[in-house]
This record gives sequence, structure tokens and C-alpha cells, in this order.
Amino acid sequence: MAAAVTLADAGVRTTVYEAGSELGGRARRVVVNDAVLDNGLHILVGAYTETLRLIRAVHPEPAKALYRLPLDWRIHRRFHLKTWPLPAPLHVGMGLLTSSGARWSERIKGARFMAAMRSSGFRLQRDTTVSALLAGHHQGPTLTHYLWEPLCVAALNTPPQIASAQTFLNVLRDAMDGSRAAGDILLARVDLSALFPDPAAAYLRARGGKVIAGTLVTGLDERPNGSTVITRAGEDHYEHVVCAVSPHRAAALLSRLAGMSDIVATLERLRYQPIYTVFLQFSQAVELPAPMLGLDATAHWIFDRGAISGQPGLVAAVISSAGEHQRLTLEELAMLVHGELERELGPLPPLAWHRVIAEKRATFECAVGVKRPATRTPLANVHLAGDYTASDYPGTIEAAVRSGIAAAHQVLEIGAVRERAESVASDRVDHVRTL
Repeated sequence: MAAAVTLADAGVRTTVYEAGSELGGRARRVVVNDAVLDNGLHILVGAYTETLRLIRAVHPEPAKALYRLPLDWRIHRRFHLKTWPLPAPLHVGMGLLTSSGARWSERIKGARFMAAMRSSGFRLQRDTTVSALLAGHHQGPTLTHYLWEPLCVAALNTPPQIASAQTFLNVLRDAMDGSRAAGDILLARVDLSALFPDPAAAYLRARGGKVIAGTLVTGLDERPNGSTVITRAGEDHYEHVVCAVSPHRAAALLSRLAGMSDIVATLERLRYQPIYTVFLQFSQAVELPAPMLGLDATAHWIFDRGAISGQPGLVAAVISSAGEHQRLTLEELAMLVHGELERELGPLPPLAWHRVIAEKRATFECAVGVKRPATRTPLANVHLAGDYTASDYPGTIEAAVRSGIAAAHQVLEIGAVRERAESVASDRVDHVRTL
């Protein structure tokens, strides 16, 4: 959708194919018991400049669609860091020094770690794991357990023992060392399809584009000066194709095209990490201590959907990356999380219903040394887009959006080159005729 909106802004008519009935892929609307949910909760931050720009461009009421909070990192009854109203980077530095739950010596080391990373431009000479990076900078056990490691899992969806330290530093650079607003947490007040994909579809249609939902693309074929998109309904021909499906689906589609073997091999080597979202609907309203609250439990974060999106009694719990919870049935996991909430928050109203949504390939595994394909491919008219393509960021909405924009710019660049070539050829013909 980011690619299509970018092309539409340049006057290019596009057709978007979506296999599902709802737009958004792994960030889409799900309806359960008449409640509008998401197939997995996604947090945006102020540093998501391109995502926020596109939302503002297509959404009729962007300010009402997002719940914005200054960075307020709470692990319930264990740790609390809140940024100060100071210019960056002092806002985070003072937040670290005055955080509660860690010893003064640990807080000093945390502030020194950020200062050291800043002085190095948040660049490592050689990538290592997040755990090794933290140990090398003598981060204490409390700050490691309640800040750095949860931040790594939340951002990279990869355990710190294998996660890329360089990618982690890229996140710290942009979200915690940028402007004060860059670290703000933004929670969607509406479902994720309504946040961007649906208004983007309306934006495209108003500019002559098409959005076709419920249509699975089963194949791609080359043709002179373009590609053929194959669905069960037939074949359609286009000058350019942006392949924005998940990486394992992309590998299957691209394997039919000449010159794609290296990209297909790279895609097939990617590994994945899950995200489980546990929705608990209570019979009465439940008010959490904060709209977003961390737990030192199986559930990493819980969200007060009553406060955020006006759904009284609905609590969403998120479990990122692999873990022992995957050994449980979905019913057992829901009851485990329910028990954890009661231990942390006290007695709760009776449970009306629950739903666990497991995205087993939620993101690629952002480990040290992982190779990611570029958006540009050996075929000039075929482009990749997705959170897994090469970038500074892990598998996030912002990474996906930026890849879509990059793919669109490649299409426009090729079109501009072709127009210049055609113009030169036309000038030559006119010159010959004049002679």
C-alpha cells in the first residue's frame, strides 16, 4: 500500500492484489464475537517518520486515529523509566538516571552506555549479539532484564542472545537518541486496517487505481517490457510488479522468473520468530495502571483497549519471539496469561471470552549475519517490498513502508529514464527528417 500510494502521488495508476478479505497483511483487522481486533498488536513510535507521513496523507482524521504517549517504560512494580521534558538526548539521559527499580550504579552505567554509543555514531566495527554488546558495556542485571532486553525483543522480535546488536543500535539511535517526539509511543485507536490500508485504498481508487481483495496471486511470468500476474481469475499484464508478499510466498512466486535464483536462495534461508496476542474480554470494564504496561511474566506487554480504543473490559497481551509458551495449547496459554494478570493486578471481573492469535512467522529472525535481499532485483520491472528487505530496521511497519516507497521510486526512476531515452530518439528522428 505504501508503494501504491507513492506511485499514485506521481500520477501512476496501480492495481493492488490482496489474497485476504481484509487489507493489511500481518497488520490487519480481525472480528471476534462482534469485537474489532487486530491479528497482532503493533506499536508505532515517533521515529516512524514515513509511516506517519503516509497516514497523515491518506487518513481523513489522522490525529484521532492514534493515541500518543511520551516514552513511559513501565514494568509493573519492578522498573519505571520516563523521559524528561528536556532537549534530546538529555531527555533520555535524565530518564535513565532517575529511573526507579535499578541501583544508582546501574543507572550510571546505562547513561554511559548511551553516551558511548552516541560517540560512536551508533555504529559497530563488527556486528555481535545484543547480549554480548550489553555485557561488553557492563550493563547491570536489573537494567538489562527490565529495559535493554525487553526493548530488544519488542523492537527486533528476536531473543537478545542471537539478535543483531547493530540493528538494535539503529533502533536506539532513531527512537531514543533522536528528537523527544521520536521516542513517543503511538497506539492505534482504530483497527490496523482502518489506520492505513483502508484509507490508502480509498486514496488509490480516487486517483484511478484498483484494489482487489480476496484474490490470491498464484504466479508471475515475464513478458516483453513487463510482467504477467496470474490469479485464478485469469492473467493481467503490467509494466512493473512490486512483490510485497511475505518472504516465503515471495520465494515461490519469484522462482519462476529468470535471474532470481540468488534472491530466492536468500529468502529461503530466512528464519522466523512468532508473536502471540492474547485477547481477554472481561464482563466489566477493567482499568490498567497505564494504557501500555510491561510484565515480568509470560506476557511481555498488556494493553488497556478500553482506554486506547474505547473497548471496555478488553485487555490485549503480547508475547514476542520464541519461548516455552509455544508448547501450550491456545486455551492453556489464554488461561496462563489470565492468571498472570490476576497475580499482577488483583481480582478481575469474570472472563466473557478470549481469543489467542498466533502469527508463527510474524517477522524474520533479526539475528547476527542475516542476509536480506534488496528491493531492486535483476529484472528491471520486478521489485521487492516488505519488512524483510535490506534496511537499517528490523521487521517493523516502518521497515515495510520504507521498502514500499523505495520500490515505487525505482519504478518512477526507470520510467523517467525510459521517457528521456524516447525523447532523445524522437529528437534524432526529427533531426534526420530535417536534414
